[in-house]
Amino acid sequence: MAKKQGAKFVTPDILKSSVIGAFKKLDPRYIVKNPVMFVVEAGCFVTLLLTFCPTLFGGQAEYQIYNGIVTVVLFVTILFANFAESVAEGRGKAQAESLKKTKQDTKARLLLPGGGEKMINASELKKGDIVLVKLGEVIPNDGEVIEGIASVDESAITGESAPVTREAGGDFSSVTGGTTVVSDWLKIRIAAEPGHSFLDKMISLVEGASRQKTPNEIALNTLLIVLTLIFLIVVVTLYPFAAYLGVEIPVSWAIALMVCLIPTTIGGLLSAIGIAGMDRVTRFNVIAMSGKAVEACGDVDTMILDKTGTITYGNRLAAEFYPVNGVEKEDLIDYSVMSSLMDGTPEGKSTVDLGRRMGCVLTEEAAGQMNFIEFTAQTKMSGVDLQDGTVVRKGASEAVKRFVEEKGGSIPADLEEIVTKVSNLGGTPLTVCVNDKILGVIYLKDTVKPGLAERFARLREIGIKTIMCTGDNPLTAATIAREAGVDGFIAECRPEDKIEAIKKEQAEGKLVAMTGDGTNDAPALAQADVGLAMNSGTQAAKEAANMVDLDSDPTKILEVVEIGKQLLITRGSLTTFSVANDIAKYFAIIPAMFTMVLPQMQILNIMRLATPASAILSALIFNAIIIPGLIPIAMKGVKYKPMKAEKLLLRNMGIYGLGGMIVPFVGIKLIDLVTAPMLSAIGM
Repeated sequence: MAKKQGAKFVTPDILKSSVIGAFKKLDPRYIVKNPVMFVVEAGCFVTLLLTFCPTLFGGQAEYQIYNGIVTVVLFVTILFANFAESVAEGRGKAQAESLKKTKQDTKARLLLPGGGEKMINASELKKGDIVLVKLGEVIPNDGEVIEGIASVDESAITGESAPVTREAGGDFSSVTGGTTVVSDWLKIRIAAEPGHSFLDKMISLVEGASRQKTPNEIALNTLLIVLTLIFLIVVVTLYPFAAYLGVEIPVSWAIALMVCLIPTTIGGLLSAIGIAGMDRVTRFNVIAMSGKAVEACGDVDTMILDKTGTITYGNRLAAEFYPVNGVEKEDLIDYSVMSSLMDGTPEGKSTVDLGRRMGCVLTEEAAGQMNFIEFTAQTKMSGVDLQDGTVVRKGASEAVKRFVEEKGGSIPADLEEIVTKVSNLGGTPLTVCVNDKILGVIYLKDTVKPGLAERFARLREIGIKTIMCTGDNPLTAATIAREAGVDGFIAECRPEDKIEAIKKEQAEGKLVAMTGDGTNDAPALAQADVGLAMNSGTQAAKEAANMVDLDSDPTKILEVVEIGKQLLITRGSLTTFSVANDIAKYFAIIPAMFTMVLPQMQILNIMRLATPASAILSALIFNAIIIPGLIPIAMKGVKYKPMKAEKLLLRNMGIYGLGGMIVPFVGIKLIDLVTAPMLSAIGM
């Protein structure tokens, strides 16, 4: 699904469904949920009555055509706002449809309590049932692997084609319904009732209609209602003021003026922004359990990250070779590679790769002349025996020293110094020997993922503190933390220490995010304000978190936080634009309305709008067309750049505040140049 980032903004199917949806949402029972647009629809109904009965409220008959034009513009304004919301929902529903194609009523091989098996429909499975899934079969529902190990193709869920390994026990035992076993077999205990699988939840969550308003969205909606009431009062109070000055304000003018002044722009886009925020997270291959979770990402102050698999690759890799005195480095490299040619561990493979980069020419063909000795917990060594009787070993320093001493060899005086040096660097020393002679040490280190230091620096710029959790000793933890560029670390960290760290930050009024994949991470994921669980992790972790990463990439929490920030910035930017927009329209229309009675107000008619009628109509038309003009920004989001809050505020005020003031002046003037002659032709 991460590939979907480049997907088309609006496909023909989405466009068609959005147009239909825009008309369906005209139902007053639906539109009343958006008070701002409900006021516009009510105004549209009144002007429609005045179009057929222009004298209904004491108006003049010559305003009939003008009333009709206002009605059309108001109707289009509502349609545009509905269209914006429908486009956002349409994108989500398109995703839901693609997911539904992966959900099929597959057959399940149910294992009976008394022995034997029975083929049933997957929809008949109950929580706790045990099923056997063989090579090529689809996993019928979410569950935990209780026996077996197999490769599973999760491309139907994640969009990625590379199979992943699932096995009983540990943190990679969770499987998702709709994925396919592509090797061996798995015995699975079903963890979800029919209709409540993870795929079912995904389908429900990505459908726009199922999304609930977030707290910030509700708060902003309340603000819009208050602003609407204020401007409603302003427009109403204009009547006695106009009567005192002898100015007649037709009802259609008042309605048009009110629609221009209330926050219709953000009111029409608010729902679309919220839905699009959820959509962006989903298209990034993260399933948020609620809009609140996405929104919380934008307010995160502290990020708790596991070291292994998140900050580092999770396996210690060869970084350097340190020979003891009297040994050539080339000899140490050659024998280190020789001992690792048949070693399939990450440490062994990385030793071979590093050795070859440093000039070793040994190839896999040489391995045919060696007898590989596997690592065991008893010997704490591995290596090879050559046909000529030469013995090469690598392993823990103490184990290799004992091995050499048993063969009558001596321990180099500088070996302990090298081992201590590697340990102080936070690495693991692997000592290498040939027969009874120690050659030196392979330096294995926890390799920090490239680019993380820069990304942590970006988070620091926007005030987010990063804390690394690791089971390593304080010395190793400090080395990794320094290299990764995190702000703090917790060494020798236990599950309860993570919870304690989260609670400590929350007690200071901070919002905390963390990643995890194991059952022991579940309490901390539940405690955090934003808990991102790995799809490859345990069911307990996924149920405790409020977001699940389908790609199982722990570092993705960095991008998720940026998406949350983008959601809040988009909403704030467009709100700033809308308010500035309304202020500009206010100063554009009011002077034009009263110029005929108070010629002194002509000085405020900066745009030199032709007549009050053309001024109001031009502002109304601009008010309608600016909504679809902003739909792409609402859908894609304002481009996010990490920066301090003060700088971000100034940037938004400069671009969207100043832009919201300038654009209406230009737009209304251009529209007035077109509408004024037309209105003049019909005697207005």
